[in-house]
Amino acid sequence: MAKRAAKRRSGEFNAEHYEQEKVRALFPGTAWTPDDVDPMRDQRYMKNVKPRSDGQAKLMSAIDDHNLVLALGPAGTGKTYLAVAKAVEALEAGEIGRIVLSRPAVEAGESIGFLPGAMEEKLAPYLRPLYDALADRLSPKRLKALMAEGLIEIAPIAYMRGRTLNNAFIVVDEAQNCTYGQLKMLLTRLGWNSTMIVTGDPAQTDLLPELSGLFDIANRLDALENVAVCRLEAKDIVRHPLVADMLNVL
Repeated sequence: MAKRAAKRRSGEFNAEHYEQEKVRALFPGTAWTPDDVDPMRDQRYMKNVKPRSDGQAKLMSAIDDHNLVLALGPAGTGKTYLAVAKAVEALEAGEIGRIVLSRPAVEAGESIGFLPGAMEEKLAPYLRPLYDALADRLSPKRLKALMAEGLIEIAPIAYMRGRTLNNAFIVVDEAQNCTYGQLKMLLTRLGWNSTMIVTGDPAQTDLLPELSGLFDIANRLDALENVAVCRLEAKDIVRHPLVADMLNVL
């Protein structure tokens, strides 16, 4: 300790170099980030979200211009994140009165059994991706306050029938795990001054392929001028480049 203190006093001790020497990469060669392609996005709350591909730009434009948007594409294309970001943006701007989040409670190949707690606690594991996107756009205190006031609502698909969602921004995530009947019911919940974004990847359904209704619904609604169907591709993936490579061969 005396020698280190003496070096520090003499200016020979470089603290930054010392810390760097202690840090070692756990997985050398895997340090890819979006910053390699485009400057890393600002991590402050309420940051401005910008598209990182032509497909994402078209999706963001479609959300601005249409009340109903279907975003289809592989994992990592930003479907859910952009939908939630636009929802938060509309809420903070006072354009809508609440955000409604809905996601089917379908396990990805494994049953986790019955979960304890109230409805929100039971749905929390299934809605974790939506919470993560919200937390990236709002501070924890602000997010908690909005949920306590009911301005951000968790709406299970099973309880959506009969409702009319006015003055709301609705995000239906993982729609590939909805049947045709469920999606038809959800789409007809759209009320006045509301926007609905339906996201999903038809290629990754956890239902039997013939039960998933997203692909059929999207093809039928593609003919309507006032409905936007955005199909993102592998080139729009903003996760690790290996994700796009794997999806091309899996």
